[in-house]
Amino acid sequence: MFDGPNFPKALNESIFEEWLKKGRLSKTPFAYLLVIWDELDRAYIPVYIEERSELNNFARYGQAPDHQLLVAAYDLYSETRVV
Repeated sequence: MFDGPNFPKALNESIFEEWLKKGRLSKTPFAYLLVIWDELDRAYIPVYIEERSELNNFARYGQAPDHQLLVAAYDLYSETRVV
């Protein structure tokens, strides 16, 4: 996933599936998985949030000079991309 010139590097599908599973199994009632690009580590990291409104707290990849940038957000249960 995230292959192409609009993304910093590809993300292995199996890692993404593990992140979805981890979010669903969490005792905290998370609703969304955010895929964050960390410029310092040059790697994707998962972030889980409960409310969609929390998406506003994250700078978007390609739109901000931050070191942790939102690449995509997914509903944990429908796996629908919301951002």
